[in-house]
Amino acid sequence: MHPRLWALLSAVSLLFVAYSQVPNEARGQRSLAAEKTGLAEPFRGVTTNGTVQPGLFALRSTKVSTEPARRAAVAFLATLTPAQRQKTTFPVDDIEWRKWMNQDFYVRQGMKFKDMSDPQREAVFGLLKASLSAKGLQLSRDIMHLNETLGELNNNDFVQYGEGEYWVTLMGEPSKDKPWGWQLDGHHLIINYFVLGDQVVMTPTFLGSEPVIATSGKYKGTTILQDEQSLGLRLVQSFTPDQQKKVVLESNKTKNYNLGEAFKDNLVLDYAGLPGSAMTAAQKQHLLNLVSSYVGNMDPGHAKIKMDEVRKHLDATHFAWIGGTEEKSVYYYRVHSPVILIEFDHQNPIGLRHLSKAPGLPDHEHIHTVMRTPNGNDYGKDLLRQHYLKHPH
Repeated sequence: MHPRLWALLSAVSLLFVAYSQVPNEARGQRSLAAEKTGLAEPFRGVTTNGTVQPGLFALRSTKVSTEPARRAAVAFLATLTPAQRQKTTFPVDDIEWRKWMNQDFYVRQGMKFKDMSDPQREAVFGLLKASLSAKGLQLSRDIMHLNETLGELNNNDFVQYGEGEYWVTLMGEPSKDKPWGWQLDGHHLIINYFVLGDQVVMTPTFLGSEPVIATSGKYKGTTILQDEQSLGLRLVQSFTPDQQKKVVLESNKTKNYNLGEAFKDNLVLDYAGLPGSAMTAAQKQHLLNLVSSYVGNMDPGHAKIKMDEVRKHLDATHFAWIGGTEEKSVYYYRVHSPVILIEFDHQNPIGLRHLSKAPGLPDHEHIHTVMRTPNGNDYGKDLLRQHYLKHPH
């Protein structure tokens, strides 16, 4: 493995250990320190070498309406009092977009589900329904439900965990032709949804859970991220021994590997693994199916637009793997191209380490995934930049 990548992974692992071993108040202070550090430099975006590859994203009409999302956002805003609206809405170019974090102790802005009235919660779910696919909506609700399960498994701790511990903010005024968007932020569930005309960018998106399967409690039977888990495994298993030599960066996984999580907006990450150009037609299709399992959380029309964008760069799309390749193996994989970055990681137990048989090692019950748009278009930043060039503000 490249020395710089190894050093970055080691730093991420040490940060995880630091967060998991200190009291909540100190952890909160650390999260604010991480925010200060993470936002210290202007947004550039994920790159392979520190330089944004230009010309990848263009202002255009997709012919896929965003009107349902706009109407749903207006309906939600109508439920808020003036004081609630003041703390929930921000300018469309506000740094608030970049203030998200997976950890449950992070200090967030906006309206919290637990503090909403029933009509307000219904309006938020209406916004999610208008913006996401049925799959994406169900997955979002299931992650929230599993956070409730995590609270149950921690002696009914619904201060630290719970299905109401999620916050919503809106950026800009919902509009048919001006930029706006919304953010959902909480433990294991972060969605950034930028809208400009009929274009949508839904990254960064963080989806995960601990546990990923509820075997007891209020939401017993809830299960998530099994397709994303198995599709990745089936793809790595489809490679020949020679292909696997390029795909598998490390065969032993004993720690966390996700690199593109909170405050990593300017991550420099070179391509690794096997490019699509070295895959068979069947393997390329399997890779597309894997990407679609993530992109498909968007509403179907905009998911198709994004998948068309991914296909244009399929030969330059790299797949990399860390860990074993057996059914019970724990692993990390990465899909990386000029227009998409996806990471999947079996994580060390945190909230359930008191129930784990191997608390210091990753397991299948704690999964993190993250999806980003490299080269400057997370949060729709590149589209916003081009919009301001045409319409100075």
